[in-house]
Amino acid sequence: MSPTPRKRLPAPAPTRTAGQGSAARTAPAATQRAAAPGGSALASALASLLEPIAALAVARGLPFGSIEDLLKAAFVEAARQAQPEAAGQRIVSRVSTTTGLTRREVTRLLGAEGSRPPPRPSPATQVFTRWRADPALRNRRGQPIALARQGAAPSFEALARSVTQDVHPRSLLDELCRLGLVVVEDDTVTLIRESVVGAGDSDRAYGFLGGNVGDHLRAAVANVLADVPPHVEQAVFADELSAESMAAFRDIAKAQWQALLAATVPALQALVDADAAAARVRDRRVRIGLYTWNDVMAGTPAPATDRAPRSSAKTTARADKRTPKKDR
Repeated sequence: MSPTPRKRLPAPAPTRTAGQGSAARTAPAATQRAAAPGGSALASALASLLEPIAALAVARGLPFGSIEDLLKAAFVEAARQAQPEAAGQRIVSRVSTTTGLTRREVTRLLGAEGSRPPPRPSPATQVFTRWRADPALRNRRGQPIALARQGAAPSFEALARSVTQDVHPRSLLDELCRLGLVVVEDDTVTLIRESVVGAGDSDRAYGFLGGNVGDHLRAAVANVLADVPPHVEQAVFADELSAESMAAFRDIAKAQWQALLAATVPALQALVDADAAAARVRDRRVRIGLYTWNDVMAGTPAPATDRAPRSSAKTTARADKRTPKKDR
């Protein structure tokens, strides 16, 4: 007889915070705080957070140097806010000690407070920009001309070498193709975009990305650092679902979002009106959201083909019919 299949039921996760493993879910908040510095769980959480950021940067041709500058500035600001009583040269020393950055770097970043460092263009995007801007590489109508892939100027090889000697022209060409900025046909390279930023990459879309995900992450981090989590940050998760089930679930999620909007917008407006009528200090903001994410489960084997050999009846195990399991 085959064993009784285990049943798996979807259930809400505990207040989820970045990097919580199964042990951390049941540990008191004070224990989580004490174990944070240098812990493998924290490093794993940070890696999970950085992976999609790196994917976005790579997809849009933003080099590591730009992200490094932003990360340094964020570290300095976080360290400054962590010790607001310090001032002058004292704050420089404290921030340097806290972050591991040099005093000179901290002084520079504190002096640029309120302005984020401009992104550094990658060598590939520098080639793109020079190609569009150089009058020698335009036709009579002012449009960029197609370039031979190799040879003397005007050619892509000559253009690439005029920008940098550190990266091979072929590598720059491959990167421009990956970014969808050029096409290569019969050893001729042609620009196909007017800007590095595509039509779908609007400032509004990036603003929502930073605002929505940023506030979600702030809530999760605040919950990890507090003895009593101050924010609602919950999730439901399930696995062993089919692609067909995910299509059906998307409709469920959309319906739930509409229900959330219908419930919260009038309630928030009523609270805004009540605060105004009572002349209360109105210095608070709130963001309420809903997100879904799905992908292929790790370790999922490739689907079997019709040509795959079948096991004999004696060795074939009956497949378990599983439903999602409640997480404890």
